[in-house]
Amino acid sequence: MNVSPKALKVIKHHEGLRFNPYRCPAKLWTIGVGHVLYPEQGKLKIEDRDAYLLRPEDNRKFSIEEVDAILAADLQRFERGVERFVSVTLTQGEFDALVSFSFNVGLGTLQRSTLRAKLNRNDKDGAADELLKYCLAGGKILKGLQNRRIDERAMFISL
Repeated sequence: MNVSPKALKVIKHHEGLRFNPYRCPAKLWTIGVGHVLYPEQGKLKIEDRDAYLLRPEDNRKFSIEEVDAILAADLQRFERGVERFVSVTLTQGEFDALVSFSFNVGLGTLQRSTLRAKLNRNDKDGAADELLKYCLAGGKILKGLQNRRIDERAMFISL
């Protein structure tokens, strides 16, 4: 199963979309929808990352086609993860919501979650409600996360 165009739109909306390379808060060169250009840069101490220069071939505006291809490649890992961790048959909406959720919080969070446990017990209503619990950062509810979870829940319960 692959994410739908609807899910791609939701992910881009909530993650943000950038066509020019930028340094994320962790000082990593990033493009598109949160794609780290140089994974090896992440192995450096954060104070050493500023010295890591953008390669000349990447110092440009990326096209929407390039950004979409990078996102599709990045999402494959999350699509496989959802398929690996969920044992029940999913609708497209459920799959889309779980991939979006996992892309945001990580596959480990999905694997350890009550959301997954309820889903694998075929408690889909309970699983949908569990999505709404992942709105905290630093112990506080973030409106952006709350909005994302509301959108993911709507995808999850859609036909």
